[in-house]
Amino acid sequence: MKYYIIAGEASGDLHGANLMKALYQQDTEANIRYWGGDLMKQVGGTLVKHYRELAFMGFVEVIFNLRTIFKNISLCKKDIEEFNPDVIIFIDYPGFNMRIAKWAKQKGIKTHYYISPQIWAWKEGRIKDIKRDVDEMYVILPFEKDFYEKKHNFPVHFVGHPLIDAISDKKQVSLEDFRKENGLDDRPIIALLPGSRKQEITKMLAIMLSVVDDFTAYQFVIAGAPSQDKSFYEPYIKKQNVHLLLNKTYDLLSLSNSALVTSGTATLEAALFKVPQVVCYKGNRISYEIGKRIINLKFISLVNLILDKEVVTELIQAQFNTKQLKKELTKILDEHNRSRLFLEYHELEQKLGGIGASEKTARLIVESIK
Repeated sequence: MKYYIIAGEASGDLHGANLMKALYQQDTEANIRYWGGDLMKQVGGTLVKHYRELAFMGFVEVIFNLRTIFKNISLCKKDIEEFNPDVIIFIDYPGFNMRIAKWAKQKGIKTHYYISPQIWAWKEGRIKDIKRDVDEMYVILPFEKDFYEKKHNFPVHFVGHPLIDAISDKKQVSLEDFRKENGLDDRPIIALLPGSRKQEITKMLAIMLSVVDDFTAYQFVIAGAPSQDKSFYEPYIKKQNVHLLLNKTYDLLSLSNSALVTSGTATLEAALFKVPQVVCYKGNRISYEIGKRIINLKFISLVNLILDKEVVTELIQAQFNTKQLKKELTKILDEHNRSRLFLEYHELEQKLGGIGASEKTARLIVESIK
């Protein structure tokens, strides 16, 4: 059967790659065409467009890139028509994907959504579009099933979180070998995860690095995003005691003492690797002010949202400054606070369900379109 997958961000590339592996296992003659990234490309299929050409964050940035966005939508529709898939699988990325879903539904193409748009955070009115345009929805957060089924009478499949699969598949690396291979010394590691898009990395890294000189007993290592070249990071690694690792985020997290993490999927990744963290976010001021007025959430990190309480500290916008960051990093380096965090992380993992999200989703998709 023919599958068309659309993932528009780094996290979608990861989950898309694992889903593709599972689809190939479930359907040995699967023909997969997709929008995604390097991880999906490694699995097989045909890459149409890389997500690095699609990722615009913030209201202002989207407005400035509307021409490119609409051009990509037209390209996608044309490519789908030529491929004539049995099903389109959307992975998050709702601004783009919901437009394609509406068009595809009118064309009579089956529409399956893996990893729900976060309509529980904002744009809850999109539920009407989802009910109209999405045939099957696969959710990965435990509270999403109640949100859809109890609040909006829309049946969905809770499949568990695919990050558990990705992390459980990770082979443990030797700390000694890791240090030797990457030019690190014997000091504990503080990981810096500044995001994947250039504009957010630029905003985040300068502040993250401003505390380096206050923690000389540790070494700081930047987790380079797969979508960025080493040259982009060079201005940031001129500072003493700062290293860069490209495409080794999971190796880095598995061996880190603590982490400074940009809000997003990375907060959950750090938690599942049991790494104490400070969650950071600083966006375009206008975009942030608009977002603050329309997003209805108590927290911005997935860790806190899933547990429905403040487990990890969130430093947002003006709070994300050198003084506050130094204070919160000092806290998570304290053994008492770390012990508490580890217990909370265990509870988080239990709530997310066990391994097998990708396999469950692939099986349900294949069974449905058969």
